[in-house]
Amino acid sequence: MEEVSIVNEFLDYLRFERRFSEHTAKCYRADIRQFGEFLTHFHEPMQSDTEQSSVHLDHSHHSDTATAVATQVKSGLEQLLLSVQTDMVRAYLAYLNQKQYSKATIARKLATLRSFYKFLVRRHKCHSNPIAAVRTPKQEKKLPHFLENDQVARLLETPPMDNWLGVRDRAMLETLYSTGIRVSELVGLNMDDVDFLGEVLHVRGKGKKERIVPIGSSALRFIQHYIEFRNKRAQSNSNFDLRVLFVNKHGSRLSTRSVRRKMDKYLKMAGLDPSISPHTLRHSFATHMLNNGADLRSVQELLGHQSLSTTQIYTHLTTSRLKEVYDSAHPRDSQMTDSEP
Repeated sequence: MEEVSIVNEFLDYLRFERRFSEHTAKCYRADIRQFGEFLTHFHEPMQSDTEQSSVHLDHSHHSDTATAVATQVKSGLEQLLLSVQTDMVRAYLAYLNQKQYSKATIARKLATLRSFYKFLVRRHKCHSNPIAAVRTPKQEKKLPHFLENDQVARLLETPPMDNWLGVRDRAMLETLYSTGIRVSELVGLNMDDVDFLGEVLHVRGKGKKERIVPIGSSALRFIQHYIEFRNKRAQSNSNFDLRVLFVNKHGSRLSTRSVRRKMDKYLKMAGLDPSISPHTLRHSFATHMLNNGADLRSVQELLGHQSLSTTQIYTHLTTSRLKEVYDSAHPRDSQMTDSEP
């Protein structure tokens, strides 16, 4: 899809007003591009007529013609997006279903369009929102995977403590589990974000929103141990970024992908499920907090969730776990319950 001014305006709004990350903005762009390609496909006869008429123009004006046609296509795409009706949105959802996209992916693409057209209505580009009458497809609720306490302990104890990279990895895993922060928040930490005296981290979350998160003494101890190794390493490397907390072997800020690779290595070493991700430690943190009596609102604040409904998924986890424990302890009661009409 060609560049369209209203799409660029929307992406700038996401970046500069909503303070979304560049990665998120790219995902929104990709979703709108796919919708634009779908709309264009349904209007191909009209476009082909335009292209055929341009063939008969004087060859000497070829460059001017190319520019004019490009402008026509560009304004045509914009006009298609601005003139969308609800039935075309429903046709698009049917197309996505036909292409066997998952319900979660379809819901995300629809959410992108919903935000896009809300923006256009607020900026008086559209008179009405064609998505308003379209319901989001019902999704199957998948409970997030979490680790038991003994599994967490096995994972945390896996990194070797005889070299600075192993000590760094132990400090990272301890921090993820102790605080429940996202991996993107972990790699974004700077040295001055760690308050050893107050035992808290200053975290920059989604949308550049900042929050203060408590961190356990064990995690702080490993961070301190890592910093001692790190500072010695920095003395012999002038390229070390002294501002960043968790760095790679070259002294630059770690990437989220690097953390995932490290996690994969330690999962294999610990004999744990290889499908576990760094985010699983976040799920484990939240589940264990609730299991130990924390209230839902506190866990919401610690995780940096904007909506309480996002945090409520963990109550399903704890309820499910309690039922498993009960059933294993009272198998007869479970059998009687299952046999009742």
